[in-house]
Amino acid sequence: MNSQAGGNSGTLIFVVDDEPILLELATFILEPLGYRLKTFRDPDVAFGEFRSANHPPKLLITDYAMHQMNGMELLKKCKLANPGLKTLLVSGTVSEDIYRDSAIKPDGFLAKPYHANQLSDLVESLIGK
Repeated sequence: MNSQAGGNSGTLIFVVDDEPILLELATFILEPLGYRLKTFRDPDVAFGEFRSANHPPKLLITDYAMHQMNGMELLKKCKLANPGLKTLLVSGTVSEDIYRDSAIKPDGFLAKPYHANQLSDLVESLIGK
């Protein structure tokens, strides 16, 4: 077990991506560090669960390009519902320019493809070890 794992004490992270393999990858990288992940392929379902959660996630990791709604739309809806939420936008199709003029911005951006340590380091910088 990773020596850092105890510090996260099961911090909840929502991960939203319409590609199942990328949800599995995030789980594979972050669960061993002690984070609890709830994964969603549908951003509408993720937002519904976010709004009704008794204990909302500390972090939302969302892909940008999804069929139902894009990651920026999901991120804005979640931040309006919970302004303290930390958010990470992940994309292989757009750059950080996509939200330059947006009133609500993600707390972090990660370009695909990424290395495991890039994701884990960014998550730890956003919500702590």
